[in-house]
Amino acid sequence: MHIIAQHGDIFIILACLFGFFMAWGVGANDVANAMGTSVGSKAITIKQAIIIAVIFEFLGAWLAGGEVTATIRGGIIDANLLEANPQFLVYGMLSALLAAGIWLMVASARGWPVSTTHSIVGAIVGFAAVGLGVDAVAWGKVGQIASSWVVSPLIAGTIGYMLFKSVHHLIFESSDPFAAAKRYVPGYVFLVGFIVSMVTLTKGLSHVGLHLTFSQSLLLSILIGVLIMGLGVIMQRRIKYTKNANDHFGYANVERVFGVLMIFTACAMAFAHGSNDVANAVGPLAAVISVVRSEGMIDSAALVPWWVLVLGGGGIVFGLVTYGHKVIATVGTGITELTPSRGFAATLAAASTVVVASGTGLPISTTHTLVGAVLGVGLARGMAALNLRVIGTIVISWLITLPAGAGLAIVFFFMFKGMFG
Repeated sequence: MHIIAQHGDIFIILACLFGFFMAWGVGANDVANAMGTSVGSKAITIKQAIIIAVIFEFLGAWLAGGEVTATIRGGIIDANLLEANPQFLVYGMLSALLAAGIWLMVASARGWPVSTTHSIVGAIVGFAAVGLGVDAVAWGKVGQIASSWVVSPLIAGTIGYMLFKSVHHLIFESSDPFAAAKRYVPGYVFLVGFIVSMVTLTKGLSHVGLHLTFSQSLLLSILIGVLIMGLGVIMQRRIKYTKNANDHFGYANVERVFGVLMIFTACAMAFAHGSNDVANAVGPLAAVISVVRSEGMIDSAALVPWWVLVLGGGGIVFGLVTYGHKVIATVGTGITELTPSRGFAATLAAASTVVVASGTGLPISTTHTLVGAVLGVGLARGMAALNLRVIGTIVISWLITLPAGAGLAIVFFFMFKGMFG
């Protein structure tokens, strides 16, 4: 206890610095994933993507990022084992933030889209297993998280494949693709509005005190979907058919209709992502603040001060602006060539998977989900459409994430233990 009383202010300052660093990593890596399909399909420019992400990621993180964040993430650690030595939790959370932040910086520099959730989970597992003992880790929970490596890309890839096939069959293979696009796209706009509202309501706004049941979220999402469909129809009417000598089938005009759709998906995915993934940086930070302020009392759910959410949101935005372009390039252009219609199918497939997971309690990673969805859309055009070398590199980076986070966290845990006692 006396260690916390003696060094409390230093712990809070370090937690804020490392928390901001981790949030920067989330922005550089994860937000770039959310924006990759929109930029890669040329529906929006990189500048527009950054503006959309800055506004909606920050709003998501601040408004819906967590009044109460379960700081000892997902029951990975047995909190009772820390009651005698609460300073170990502080060292552990500082180590986890620093380790995950460094791994995300390395991955972002290489353009690898890795899971920020898996980075922080790996780091927490590492310090807990070595610092507290192997029994302190809930291995069943860790196994569940590891299973999401297969589950998320598989579900999203399947949905992405079917969505793109439906677009191809209903629109591109019809005798007048532009007329078909105008007929069917409002239905897809409704789907986007509905699915993304479900993502936001089930995954985002539960923290802000809006505890809706699944059926309430469903009804509200249908209503929002209808409203967004109306807005989409108004915007669609402005798109006039333009003749192009190189475009005999009018496919370029169809892609312009889908370009409108991509703007909706980009805004809403950014909001849902900000509200959900800010917890990866804010959770451990809130744990440190809670332990220091309560002079060593460990509470598995800690109240997050409003300024911590602003710090997390600010870090995410700063990460995207300074370093996000590399991962955007990998997701948007590295895996397969994207157009607005393909990008739309991938984004909607990823969002749908997040909704299914939220409703059923399946553990998933937004990164793995989106990459899986892009793979599914590429696969719909045949294996030749995929860049297998890039895919191989991504899969290896996913496998390294948990052990990399764990290894770094163990080193930092003993470093802090040596420094503060």
